[in-house]
Order: sequence, then structure tokens, then C-alpha cells
Amino acid sequence: MTAAGLVHRARRVVAVGTVALVAVGFAAWGRPGAAGAAGAAGARTRSPTTSPGTSRGITSVRVQVIRTSDGEVAYRRLGKGTPLLLIMGLGGSIDDWQPTFVNALASRYRVIVFNNAGVGRTSALPSPLTITAMADQTSAFITALGLGRVDVLGWSMGGMTAQALTVLHPAQVAKLVLAATQAGTGRALPVPAAAAADAVSSNPAAVLSALFPASQVAAEKKYVTGILSYPGYYQAPRDLVGSQEAAVEAWLRGTDPSGHLVGGIRVPTLVADGSLDALDPTANDRSLAAAIRGAQLVVYPGAGHAFLFQDATSFVRRLETFLG
Repeated sequence: MTAAGLVHRARRVVAVGTVALVAVGFAAWGRPGAAGAAGAAGARTRSPTTSPGTSRGITSVRVQVIRTSDGEVAYRRLGKGTPLLLIMGLGGSIDDWQPTFVNALASRYRVIVFNNAGVGRTSALPSPLTITAMADQTSAFITALGLGRVDVLGWSMGGMTAQALTVLHPAQVAKLVLAATQAGTGRALPVPAAAAADAVSSNPAAVLSALFPASQVAAEKKYVTGILSYPGYYQAPRDLVGSQEAAVEAWLRGTDPSGHLVGGIRVPTLVADGSLDALDPTANDRSLAAAIRGAQLVVYPGAGHAFLFQDATSFVRRLETFLG
């Protein structure tokens, strides 16, 4: 199926598409008001128990909401074992995690996905939004669920939040995975202009091209088909995306204080990306890994920003080796 055909099918199935990076985070498009509607559709409960239907995979797990010291947080969780927290990027929601990726991890870990501040049923944070503030809300969420120390995987903007969480709340993070993300020291290379233009395009096919290399149509199709299988698929409200983008820009400029503390990370860390990530030059991955004592670096040849879904089998295997 061509990219155009994929986008047409996506629009036909639920009216809107997917996510992509704006500058260095994700930019989303979708039906106006979709996030609020879908968040309301999820069953509201403060029970931390695993939801029914987990044997059928993450798309059958209802959304739960728990009150924390930093507002309410909406989440799903699946599986048993060591808790593994997944942190989404700019513009995305818990529905933007490829279901087969989550399900594969849940065969070995207790996977928790949650909505960032202001997305779905998660409480908004005071303006201006910052990566540090999102990290603090994530910490409050971990505490409210009684998770203790968790393994954390952050994708793009989520990787920035994961870094801040680790340096500000080190007792809560056991192992850290930073996927397609950058340090907040002010020295990261910028997104190439052409890729940045694709990322903010109103054409979903162009946005998909920023996530997946042109040779990866099958992976692109699988990703879109997967995320659209969530009931009532939704993303972040449009008016929130600008606030997230500003938080990301502050991180990259080095004006978010937490960004300069990356060298203080003292937990086992894996930095990963695709060699063809159009939105995050590979040099950023190398510098990020070099800044963290003992960090491992893996770059998947021929993969893009969404490498973790494109090369899911290899990446999940690597995660199992790293996380144990």
C-alpha cells in the first residue's frame, strides 16, 4: 500500500492519523476535541489493579485515572513482573504506542503507559509547561501507584522527561532507556530544515515520512493500523501542542535547569535510535550516551525516528537483555 493509500485508509477508519516530531518533539493532528472525547470514554477509576481483558492486549485495557499529589493521571497497564513505564512524546497520547510493541513487552514486564499533562484525563500543569514539571508529575504518578523503583523508557520528548525524572527523583528509576531523544544542555544539533517542514506539514503522508524512511512502507502501515485499533483513538489537544513544543525548545536551548544535570544520571542507561532518524541527528545520540557514565548506545541501520516500532522485534530483544 502506498503512503497515500495508507493515509486514506487511516482517515476512513477513524478520521485522523498519527504523530510526528515538531522541531524535536512530536506534532499531532486529529479531530478537534478528540482527546477530551476519548479520555471521557475511558472508564474512570482510581483502582490501581490491572484492568480486565489484558490477555487480549493493550487495546482491550480500559483507561484508568488515579489522583496524585500533582493532579490526576490517566493510564493503562498490562502484564506482570518488573514495572516498565513508557513516556510518550509531544502531541501523543497513550493511543500512540504501537499495540504489538506494548504487548511484546507485557509478556515479560508490567508495562504502564500514561498520558502527559493536559492530555485526555490527565490534569494540566501551570503555564509555562516545562520538561521539569512533567517529570515531577510523572514522579507523583509513580508514587501514587506505589511502584517504588521502575524501569523507564522515554521516546523523543518523553526521553527528555525521563532524563529529568532520573536526575530529580533518582530513587524512583532503576534502569533508563532513552529513545530518539536529546540532552538538554543546549548543545544538541538542530533538526534539519527539510525534516522540520515535513513534521509540521498538514499532509499526513509528509508527517509519516518524518517518522519512517521511504523504504519502510510496511512498517509505516503497521504502525498506523496499530494505533488506529485503539477504541476512540485520540491525541493531545491542539492548544496543548504549542505548550509542549515550547517546553521542548527550552530543554534544547539549555534553559530548563534539569537538562544540564544529565551527567548526574547514575542508573544503567540505554540510548537508542535509528540511523536514518530525520528528526534527530545521530550525533545527538552519541553525545547523549557519552554524557551518561556507562551508557550503552545502539543505532538501528536503516531505521527512522520510529525505530522502536520499525525494528520492534530486535529492539524488544535488546530491551529484554538490558532490563533483565
